[in-house]
Amino acid sequence: MSILKSNIISMIVICSVVLLGCQKSEPEAEQVPFVMVTQPITSHEELKSYAGDVQARQSTALAFRVGGQITERYVDVGDRVKVGQTLARLDVKDAQLQLNSAKAQLENAQSSVKIAGDEFKRFQQLLPSNAVSRSQYDAVKNQYDAAASTLKQAQANYQVAANQTQYNQLLANKNGVITQRNIEVGQVVAAGQAAYQLAIDGERDVVIGVPEQAIGQIKVGQDAWVTLWSKPQDKFAAYVREISPAADQSRTFSVKVALKEGQSMIQLGQSARVFFNQNVDNVLSVPLSSVSANNDQPYVWVVNNNQTIRKVPVQLGAYGRDSVPILNGLNANDWVVIGGVHLLREKQKIKPVDRENRAVHLQAGAKS
Repeated sequence: MSILKSNIISMIVICSVVLLGCQKSEPEAEQVPFVMVTQPITSHEELKSYAGDVQARQSTALAFRVGGQITERYVDVGDRVKVGQTLARLDVKDAQLQLNSAKAQLENAQSSVKIAGDEFKRFQQLLPSNAVSRSQYDAVKNQYDAAASTLKQAQANYQVAANQTQYNQLLANKNGVITQRNIEVGQVVAAGQAAYQLAIDGERDVVIGVPEQAIGQIKVGQDAWVTLWSKPQDKFAAYVREISPAADQSRTFSVKVALKEGQSMIQLGQSARVFFNQNVDNVLSVPLSSVSANNDQPYVWVVNNNQTIRKVPVQLGAYGRDSVPILNGLNANDWVVIGGVHLLREKQKIKPVDRENRAVHLQAGAKS
């Protein structure tokens, strides 16, 4: 019985081996993939952009010319104002008291001048007949001159007090839009303290911040174009109008870009982006899709003359929108893989084609 079982088990094992052998297929030959390649370009156009906001080209701070307590406020942020429009008022009680005091001093000076004038005329009539001495005449004349001088001073003081009363109302000096308010009713302000910030009607600028490593590439008068965050499909021609000579605390330089068009469509405070086209010569660059990295070391795949590929470490420059400069590691006659770099491996054989799907014939000088 045990011999029969052993024979059965042996037959089962033999059948299993035969079946497994039948199921095993011959290994397929590895397919050589078509891979798109290109050569680095020695000059390219970089499109750089910077975020900013729309500001009025001219703005001014509005302040009271005298100090006092604010009793009324008529406008707020976003309100449009016209020349001569009253924006706020101060308490006029103290100014009115000063005006009344100056008026009383003026009236007193006018009375003194009248009395001194009458006395002087009388002495002028008595002097020819020697009814008064010359010294008495001179004394009366001096009193009249002093009274006249006091009158002039009182008139000036009264005019100043009258102006101070008018200065208790803050008026708009230009047409524009209120962009900032720094006062509240009941607040006591000093003379010259900014109450409002007024953006004057007229041309608009887009103000951007450019880092110190890129400011040297921007020049006054350089052409640019602007898009709005709310209307990214619209482009507005512009140019660089002003570059700050010093960086701010964030180490960026303020650049004012003037708009050539679209003034009526663009509102103050809108978010915008400024674009610059910059040509870079004598620098190799490759498409962004050509670059990958391993352990923070960027690399590209370069095609050998035997149509295999090798990994070449490179040093990159500042990224552009579609390409990146290669500072070190490539030659101008190298053929570089454009896409699918993460699917390739070292010494893999490929069929290189260009962007038009035409076969690329490698130069004999390429490395293998």
